[in-house]
Amino acid sequence: MDFAEFFKELALGLKEIDLRVNNEQGKKFFEYTNLLLEWNKKINLTAITEIKDIILKHYIDSLTISNLIKNNSTVIDVGTGAGFPGIPLAIFRNDLNITLVDSLNKRIMFLEEVKKKLELNNVKIIHSRAEDLGKDKNYREKYDISVSRAVAPLRVLIEYLIPFVKVGGQSLCMKGPNIEEEKRDSKKALLELNSTIVKIENIKLKDMDRRIIIINKNNKTNNNYPRKAGTPSKNPL
Repeated sequence: MDFAEFFKELALGLKEIDLRVNNEQGKKFFEYTNLLLEWNKKINLTAITEIKDIILKHYIDSLTISNLIKNNSTVIDVGTGAGFPGIPLAIFRNDLNITLVDSLNKRIMFLEEVKKKLELNNVKIIHSRAEDLGKDKNYREKYDISVSRAVAPLRVLIEYLIPFVKVGGQSLCMKGPNIEEEKRDSKKALLELNSTIVKIENIKLKDMDRRIIIINKNNKTNNNYPRKAGTPSKNPL
């Protein structure tokens, strides 16, 4: 797919969620795609390799949260993987300061190259487990928004995400449509982490049905959380 066709596909997809892309942003998304496919031959970054699917299922999906984030916010993307949703947000919103966190060094190397090649000066990349970084005073309760896409069940995700957020900030949990059981199971985690689900956005992207769970942080996080690395997933709240 050449750039002109790529840009048309990207612009049409973004129009569906009431967003507009300019030529410079389009070129960065195009280069990101080429890097993703090139690196994917060496390390497992994504099972989605058709460019039209990458545009829809990675880029458009990632940007469904853009309108939920205020101007000039600090954002941390926990368990970013190949950079979703953080890199698309950074390309599309240069007003945001975005920290990408992942525990696998190979993915960190890929993200560093993306940052360099795309000149994403609003991005910081950290190699860490969420549980370890969430205890670090340089990152704990420092962000307006924490986000995560397809990383863990909600009650686990809450323990990963909420410690990073300032009191009054929000966590955005990007999920598929079947979330009722996860919501029920998350009551204790919400209580322990002084947080509340305030809204669930329903998003339709062609044949994809998505949910964005918006969680407010009401008070400071107890020093017991997050628990040591591995505990939240093995023994969820």
